[in-house]
Amino acid sequence: MCIVAACGDDDGEGPRLTATTTTGPPAGATTTLESGAAPLADIELTLTEVAEADGPSTFAARAGTDTLYIGEIEGRVRPVSGGDLGEPVLDISDDVVAGGEQGLLGLAFSPDGDTLYVSYSLAPDGDSRVDAYTMAGDEVDSGSRRELLAVEQPYGNHNGGHLAIGPDGHLYIGLGDGGSGGDPEGNGQDPSTLLGSILRVDPEQPAGSAAYVIPDDNPFAGGEGGAPEVWLYGVRNPWRFSFDRETGDLWVADVGQASFEEINLLPAADGGGRGANLGWNEMEGAHPFEGGTNPEGAVLPVFEYDRSGGCSVTGGFVYRGAANPQLTGAYLFTDYCNGQIRALRAADGGTVEDRTFDAGGGELVSFGEDADGEVYVLSLEGPVYRVDVAG
Repeated sequence: MCIVAACGDDDGEGPRLTATTTTGPPAGATTTLESGAAPLADIELTLTEVAEADGPSTFAARAGTDTLYIGEIEGRVRPVSGGDLGEPVLDISDDVVAGGEQGLLGLAFSPDGDTLYVSYSLAPDGDSRVDAYTMAGDEVDSGSRRELLAVEQPYGNHNGGHLAIGPDGHLYIGLGDGGSGGDPEGNGQDPSTLLGSILRVDPEQPAGSAAYVIPDDNPFAGGEGGAPEVWLYGVRNPWRFSFDRETGDLWVADVGQASFEEINLLPAADGGGRGANLGWNEMEGAHPFEGGTNPEGAVLPVFEYDRSGGCSVTGGFVYRGAANPQLTGAYLFTDYCNGQIRALRAADGGTVEDRTFDAGGGELVSFGEDADGEVYVLSLEGPVYRVDVAG
């Protein structure tokens, strides 16, 4: 059973293995390594354990402090400082249904660190909820809960649930297509629904009784052609997305149905994914799905791999830290089913180098980035690791 990380094969089919395929750049495309960076072929990685939690599923750093926050799948949020895992600062386990692909799925702090956002599956039915809590010093004011978003989930899988603060300071919320297999309700290609989309809202300036404000430059801000909250659509289950802290580019890992796992790159210079259609359920990766055709203008993945390389992609971050300069500019990710760290660099709309490293850590379900740009990865089995260059 695939826990949390939304494996494919929902329709009961086994993996269909084909030759490995990646989306390459235009002919002649090259990449110039940034200062201190090394080719991926010249690097070895290791995972350094920094804490042990109970089913860690999501990670957040808070401005103004070196303390890291780990969300556990059952519904607890714990601080990590100096390698010590503290008592929960928030425990909503009574409100969370956990198991399968449900649980506490996302954490994020407001840019000033004064508000904690949590995304979870609400007991008993598993509908998606996003709440906001006020921070009182280093603690969460549990009485300050404010519901931001409530979305009914027709099935128990493909909940998405990831949260991230963009370079613009807005809150981005990932939601899968609603579940089952093959997107039977057609949510991926329907921007009028919140499912199958990444949303963008401003929760810091609620208007009247509203829980959030729709940014004026959202693609459907006026409600014409799509739901005002939708930033991009056409995703099956965006299992972790992130922004390159240097360029602002948006990276989205989308879990495949039964054949291909994909990673999408939405450059900030092209709008950072504003109004983008990533193709599901007409496309699975760069391939037609069940006779579909790529929608006009839809964005194809910058990288994909078939089921010989795993079964459920877990997206990560572009490395921008100082401790491992060899990794600078490399996007780190993994797959839940093999637990190996992978990396790629992209240029001109395609992948110019990629590598799978020997470093592994079991059921890797999420990545995190601290204030210094160091990258961490969480295993549902308990360990929280920092990704380091070996030697």
